[in-house]
Amino acid sequence: MSANALDEHFMRRALDLAMQGWGRTHPNPMVGAVIVEDGTIVAEGFHAKDGGPHAERVALSLLGRKPKSGATMYVTLEPCSTHGRTGACTDAIIESGIKQVVFGATDPNKEHSGNAESVLRKAGIKVTSGILASECEDLNLIFNHWITKGEPLIAAKAAVTLDGRTATRSGDSKWITSSRARLDVHRWRRLFPAIAVGAGTVAKDNPSLTARLPGEEDWCPYRFVFDGRLRTVNDRAMPSLYTDDFREKTIVVTTQHGGLGYVRKLKSLGVQVWTCESENQRVSLKEFKKKCIENKITGVFFEGGSSLLSELVQCRHIDYLFHYVAPVFLADERAKPEFGGLRIDKIAQSIRLTHIKHEVLENDFLIRGNVQYPEKLQIDESSFSLE
Repeated sequence: MSANALDEHFMRRALDLAMQGWGRTHPNPMVGAVIVEDGTIVAEGFHAKDGGPHAERVALSLLGRKPKSGATMYVTLEPCSTHGRTGACTDAIIESGIKQVVFGATDPNKEHSGNAESVLRKAGIKVTSGILASECEDLNLIFNHWITKGEPLIAAKAAVTLDGRTATRSGDSKWITSSRARLDVHRWRRLFPAIAVGAGTVAKDNPSLTARLPGEEDWCPYRFVFDGRLRTVNDRAMPSLYTDDFREKTIVVTTQHGGLGYVRKLKSLGVQVWTCESENQRVSLKEFKKKCIENKITGVFFEGGSSLLSELVQCRHIDYLFHYVAPVFLADERAKPEFGGLRIDKIAQSIRLTHIKHEVLENDFLIRGNVQYPEKLQIDESSFSLE
């Protein structure tokens, strides 16, 4: 096996370890580390939760002794070189006596990027960087956005037919995609610290918005309901989001037009309410993002429906898209579209995805990536309202 292939082999193991922290490390990144001696892994570690020891320190601690001469540490992210709550990992590596470090992604923080490599080299440690860099960067797409932009990653998910429809003209959408694709959605729900839907989706589907994965207990992120008029507050049958065991994780995002009586009723149930000042009944995404920053919510997974997703596109607020496509089509112009509300005259004006990842899920297909907008977006006269 070549040196590069060997590096990739051990880095893949470090990636597997990092993923054991899936959705549990916010606002920190997921990181995995392995220590290799004579071609064999002798210790492993990963970052398990915010405030806990970093992957490098876990691996060194579990080794329980000084590494052998010639030992190499593989880590998915450039080791930290600043003294936070757990101390700089570069210090721990230097003190351990390890003489070779291989890492995947560079620290996205411009103030720290490349510092570890410089510090380690000055200490006489050989450093190799960029091994499986794309996969290591993709692992922390939420953290990377948060640390570079200073705001939450706004991601959208849609399940569509081949002709881009999310439901029939009557609103039927169960199920467009396969069980395998729907399970994948739960995997991403488990990653994001928050999920969001519009009032229409709550009224139509009464969703639970929890992550339900085989072999794991149901997990509930923050659950945002965008409801500018508080029309989901119903005396006869309240949505399960407002009454289930996770209701304290539910946050209704509304405007001052929603009515204080409804706000009091939600709070009496244990549901949180965020009121975003607005001149109309539409929730301001700018104000919503400000509140997310204040509460250190690093990413939000929007699950539609089409009115909410269309408004997000019109306002240029979708940063990342998860696009599930099923091998069926409706050929009905009155079926519900995935997006709408724009007027695009030329392909050059279209919205595109970058840093694209593909995956086949049974007969379905997932394409995901960063959303890149043209300089100008022309809103069509028939626009959607964000509730």
